[in-house]
Amino acid sequence: MDSTKGPQEGSHQHPGPAPGPGTGPGLASSRFLAGRKVLVTGAASGIGRACAEGFAAAGAEVYVVDRAAEAAKEVASAIDGVAVVADLSQAEAVDALPDDADIVVNNAGLQHVAPVHEFPPERFTLIQRVMVEAPFRILRRTLPHMYEHHWGRVVNISSVHGLRASAYKSAYVTAKHALEGLSKVVALEGAAHGVTSNCINPGYVRTPLVEEQIAHQALAHGIPAVEVMDQVFLERTAIKRLIEPAEVAEAALWLCTERSGYLTGSSIPLDGGWTAH
Repeated sequence: MDSTKGPQEGSHQHPGPAPGPGTGPGLASSRFLAGRKVLVTGAASGIGRACAEGFAAAGAEVYVVDRAAEAAKEVASAIDGVAVVADLSQAEAVDALPDDADIVVNNAGLQHVAPVHEFPPERFTLIQRVMVEAPFRILRRTLPHMYEHHWGRVVNISSVHGLRASAYKSAYVTAKHALEGLSKVVALEGAAHGVTSNCINPGYVRTPLVEEQIAHQALAHGIPAVEVMDQVFLERTAIKRLIEPAEVAEAALWLCTERSGYLTGSSIPLDGGWTAH
């Protein structure tokens, strides 16, 4: 997912963080997922961590999957979950992940910003492995468990870039569009088994992934780094702030409620009005 440091204090253009699951009653307080197991990839920070915390608060046992061993263990310890250290670019590591999850949150991702004619092929391949092949391999192994129990939820943390393109992000945009297609196929196949599959499509989220993009975006667009927030991250949104990881987690939780059981094969924009243009 796309993400960064927030605006300067006192800015009238970019309001501060919006409330998330941790600042109000929210869905998590009902513990409606007691007895469920959730596998969250990229769960050591950002959106993944917010999802891990939210699902744990809702009563689920969470597999905290990340390649950052110490961070994954810290999150797992804090939420009484299970840390699973794995590099999702390695097929054998993905195929060794737990296969008994009732809910899968495909969140792990990475970014590289460069024009197509300068984009490193090996980086393009890596991004597809982590953001397309790994979700496929995870679902290939976990869907039988969901089918057996006649219930399951697949939540794919896509992006506004799964619905729209931006320059200099060929690998990321390609991967997110592919994830959208995979999600729809799973929705069609899983419907008869009580399994839903949907995408959440945030705009730029306040996470380390966006922060790491600032210098590259400045170089690619030929603008000073201090102008990236307004001219790149917030230029196409009606709501002039970054979305918070907790807001994305709240949407993921809602997709796992019984009241959302008729929603499948959909993409839910949390983009501040980006796709309204």
